[in-house]
Amino acid sequence: MAEPVWDPAQYLRHAGDRARPFTDLLARVPDPATDAPRVADLGCGPGTLTALLADRWPAARVTGYDNSPRMLDRARRHSGPTRGGGRLDFVHADARTWTPDGPHDLIVSNAALQWVPDHAALFPAWTDALVPGGTLAFQVPGNFDAPSHRLLRDLADTPRWRTRLAGVLRHDDAVLTPVAYLDRLTALGCTADVWETTYVHLLTGEDAVLDWVKGTALRPVLTALDDDPAARDAFVDAYRAALRRAYPAGPHGTPFPFRRVFAVARRPA
Repeated sequence: MAEPVWDPAQYLRHAGDRARPFTDLLARVPDPATDAPRVADLGCGPGTLTALLADRWPAARVTGYDNSPRMLDRARRHSGPTRGGGRLDFVHADARTWTPDGPHDLIVSNAALQWVPDHAALFPAWTDALVPGGTLAFQVPGNFDAPSHRLLRDLADTPRWRTRLAGVLRHDDAVLTPVAYLDRLTALGCTADVWETTYVHLLTGEDAVLDWVKGTALRPVLTALDDDPAARDAFVDAYRAALRRAYPAGPHGTPFPFRRVFAVARRPA
């Protein structure tokens, strides 16, 4: 099945709400021992959050990696020297096959590893690439059993769509439990801080939850049906109706609970 085609503009329509988990993750990341750390951001998307890494460590050499040409085109608007003598660059790479090109002080990933099957199997190679005292930090959505995702899978599994969309969507095993992440990381000799948070976003506008998932969870379906606009629109209309029932709008917007799982693992100094 083809990789999802990403739409940076659609993704950034909810940039503020999408940024908060990253800033919460970054707040728990310790400062590297060096003033000029080497930092990798796996699944950097449009680069807006990668730029925050360069803001925090202005002398760092920060590289954002993504496998979407459209996301990288948008991200490269942030490329260049940083105010502290560091540099921010963006490179095409797939997290499934990415290999660190040398020692890193920090490897970070925000809302990307859920797209990488068995991503925990990659942790040993990534932590081995950390300098002593270096950090692996990531955040993944933990809402695969939420109505937004469950209804999407249920619709894709109905007789009309089952054959056409077989294997397109991820299931609730796309991410591990917090305890499982803790076990995997501590087994590698790291000290690990793992937690979960449920954000309740108050989204505005008509069909606000649909607008959110058009930037993320719905992308595989939109890609699979791109060659058949009538079918694509029929699927989206049915999904829209289901989301309206599951997430009714209130007087101030549509509440959208969104659980996320965080981990900060530090290699011994």
